[in-house]
Amino acid sequence: MEEVPNDVIVLSVIEQGARKLDKIKKKTKIDEKELNALLERLENNGFITLVEKKGFFGPKKELTLTEKGTKELEARRFELQQNWDQLVTLWKGGDKEKLQQHIDNNRAMFPAMMIMGIMDIMMFSSMMSFMGLAMASFMPDQYMYDTGSTDIGHDGGHDMGQGGDYSGGDFGHGDGGPGDMGGFDVNF
Repeated sequence: MEEVPNDVIVLSVIEQGARKLDKIKKKTKIDEKELNALLERLENNGFITLVEKKGFFGPKKELTLTEKGTKELEARRFELQQNWDQLVTLWKGGDKEKLQQHIDNNRAMFPAMMIMGIMDIMMFSSMMSFMGLAMASFMPDQYMYDTGSTDIGHDGGHDMGQGGDYSGGDFGHGDGGPGDMGGFDVNF
């Protein structure tokens, strides 16, 4: 398979249960034209196949991984896991230069690591903070922001003046209600 992370992302979401074009598009956030070309290439390479199944309202078509596709995905998952483990080792070693170089050299892999559940987002955020960088500079926008599901605030919500009274802020955009830890508002 080519070194195109989107191939791995598409295979992964199909494995996770997204078997129709609209669900794959929604999970991967890949443009429909590019997604169609990717799916065609994956099918031509023997990684996926279109299966017709009986449905309640008649036959339905779904994409599934072939044995070859499953093996390819497992090999890529192993490579990505090794890459992530190396990042963690460099971070724990405290060498900012080596960590920065490894991140720069492997930037294209981060969305695949995230979708496949390999990357620990909190740890990655700590790595970025360690280097004085923003996570957004290493992740494409379509993977950073999920409209409507979370509200990530940038305002500390507290006033540090007048004697250092920190009791009034909600430390984010929380509603200040019982048990509100501030920071993230999750709309259930």
